[in-house]
Amino acid sequence: MVHQTMKSSTAKAHSASSKIRPMWHFPKTTATILGLLLAGCAAPPVSLPPPPEKPSQIEPAKPAAAVMQRERSRWVASEWSELPGWGSDRAAELWPALLRGCEKPAPGWASVCAQAALTEPGDDLATAVWLMEHLQPWRVESAEGETQGLLTGYFEPELQARRQKDARFNVPVLAAPADLMQRRPYLTRQQIESDTSRYKTLVYLEDAIDLQILQLQGSGRARLVDAPGPAPVWLRLAFAGHNDHPLTPLGRSLALIGEWSEGPAAPRPVVRDWARRNPQRLNELMWTNARYVFFREEPLRDAGVGPRGAQGVPLTPGRSVAVDKASIPYGTALWMDGGDAGTRRLVMAQDTGGGIVGAVRADFFTGWGAEAESSAMKIKQPLRLWALWPRERN
Repeated sequence: MVHQTMKSSTAKAHSASSKIRPMWHFPKTTATILGLLLAGCAAPPVSLPPPPEKPSQIEPAKPAAAVMQRERSRWVASEWSELPGWGSDRAAELWPALLRGCEKPAPGWASVCAQAALTEPGDDLATAVWLMEHLQPWRVESAEGETQGLLTGYFEPELQARRQKDARFNVPVLAAPADLMQRRPYLTRQQIESDTSRYKTLVYLEDAIDLQILQLQGSGRARLVDAPGPAPVWLRLAFAGHNDHPLTPLGRSLALIGEWSEGPAAPRPVVRDWARRNPQRLNELMWTNARYVFFREEPLRDAGVGPRGAQGVPLTPGRSVAVDKASIPYGTALWMDGGDAGTRRLVMAQDTGGGIVGAVRADFFTGWGAEAESSAMKIKQPLRLWALWPRERN
């Protein structure tokens, strides 16, 4: 689900590895690991001793931490004790997302994934111990050494739709044309929407803003209101490509046409209210965003399974994030610190997005439906990241 949310252009694929063979510093016994976990952050402050008076008492400097260089980031070897809140998360909840990521493992993960497939880690403590025994934390930072970035949220919208166009449902959701990849960039949103007859329509929505929200998120669930029979029929609209034009979110579009001056972007309720009061200017608003996303239809056989992310595996609400793949490879386990208990947790890098660019940048997948949308829209906060990468075994 290559979502297009602009809360920070899709990065080019990159598979990087360091030629550095770091000197590892990690716990050597399970007892040490348990001590780190149980200590947590609850230890009382202690008084530091005075500095040594004699040069002979000065301890030798610690060796420089190992560094792995990525295309758009660098990773610095860290200790588990450096991870804020480590040990406080419900670590066992990561396991299903980790196993899904192992269906298409990142380079270097084959051995860890093979062991994970044979493991039933049990409770949170046992899962954390397993992770500490098999993975090494690396602090993710920019090439300039910046360790703080941005965390946002995204979701899978649930929409009403019809197969047949009528007076109410008249906004088409288009399938990708056969020549999409041969013409880069492809036609603009205005050019596409000015003549949709040359495209295959999957379903019709009743609101052009709903279409742009669907395109921003990259995937959605549609309930067919004209389906025969008493039982509701749902399908998934999955990302199938875009026209390779710049993305402008709705809130910023409203500012660009001179209808919002209280900040860089208007809140979504404000945009909806403006559109309701100004239907004659709706195209002016929509066409400010040249980016157009096409979809493909998939059956929604299991309502409890998320959409497939850019890694090619289903996303797990609360445990999957979208990242810049030039900074963090898909399938990487991460410790995420967004500054509060809800965003200080273990996650898997399993998706990307048009606005997810930079070293310390993540979009947190909250799930589907109205509650997930509400949660996602509240997330916009400083972020620190640690990549949890397989240990190098001698």
